[in-house]
Amino acid sequence: MAQYAFYFDNARCTGCKTCVLACKDKKNLNTGEAYRRVYEYAGGATEKSADAFATTCFAYTVSVACNHCDSPVCYANCPQGAIEKDPETGFVSSDPEKCIGCGTCANVCPYGAPHVNEETKKSVKCDGCADLVAAGGKPACVTSCPARALNFGEADAMAALGERADIAPLPSVSETTPNLFIKASADARGADSSDGEVANSAELA
Repeated sequence: MAQYAFYFDNARCTGCKTCVLACKDKKNLNTGEAYRRVYEYAGGATEKSADAFATTCFAYTVSVACNHCDSPVCYANCPQGAIEKDPETGFVSSDPEKCIGCGTCANVCPYGAPHVNEETKKSVKCDGCADLVAAGGKPACVTSCPARALNFGEADAMAALGERADIAPLPSVSETTPNLFIKASADARGADSSDGEVANSAELA
């Protein structure tokens, strides 16, 4: 079995969100619906002391979709067995024939990857662009990134480029063992950090 994974270079990302738009275009998603999101995490303050200024300000972006985890909690908690993990690729997907739209997967996923489509009342999520990968390509989000901050391939190869995603505002990797590997920027904080906050939360709602 191959386990595919995403890689994200935190230092290269400019926060342009081209990856988000490419995914929406590939999947023909409605306004307000997205399978990939870009978090803007920021914190710190600037203070004046005498005639000088000192700052602890920092900011960075994190691009996240479904991480096709080794231990997906959506899979473990779906009451209908509608969430499947492909034994050949490691991709996690939802079977619309089995899904009853209860939203359990959306509620338990710490990455907010699945959600229930308002029209179909079925769970939907990133499937890793399985059709493109099967044809020898890479997911639309990866090929569209102008900064080349995203990559995709077998997990071992992606792990050689970075560490398993354990930076804020993402949860601890111990929750699901995500197949997302990140090269962290100098500003990056650990997953357990409370130094900052998501600065674009309204955009992500």
